[in-house]
Amino acid sequence: MSGINASYIESARLRLVPATTEITLADLEGRASLASRLGVNVGEAWPPELYSRHALQMTLELLRDGSNHGWTNWYLVAADGRGGSTLAGVCGFKGRPDAAGSVEITYALLPEYQGQGLASEAVARLVDWAFSHPRVSEVSAETFPHLKRSIAVLRRNGFGPVGKGSEYGVVRYAITRRNLA
Repeated sequence: MSGINASYIESARLRLVPATTEITLADLEGRASLASRLGVNVGEAWPPELYSRHALQMTLELLRDGSNHGWTNWYLVAADGRGGSTLAGVCGFKGRPDAAGSVEITYALLPEYQGQGLASEAVARLVDWAFSHPRVSEVSAETFPHLKRSIAVLRRNGFGPVGKGSEYGVVRYAITRRNLA
């Protein structure tokens, strides 16, 4: 069952839970605290690569302003095959849309969940969520050219290359509201 709820987004295989101050503080405290707060299993491999304490601290800073709810991290919860749920990764935005209506999306999955289409599924739902806000005209993402799986996630979701990224060696992909029409 797919759907959007005020407190989460569901897709075919995932429940996306938006970060709150309480969830982010629990994540900073460690796996046991995060598992308790989310009510899911959090494996020993947590957190995914490139998802750092610095990212969590930036999320906390953004969440001080309540209007950023949904414009930070979303936790990706998947069924674990044993009747429970487990934390598979994180996806989200680097803040609210800028003055031009552009917002940047990010995503990272634990290795055991990669290659199953879960990142593509999560990105699709968050792109829909972003474009449900009239102010959003573009969703972008930055990655390295050698990260073929990451680029595949973007291409599956209609993103196309638009040039260099914000850092050396990074490429930028985007999808605009016009691409959806």
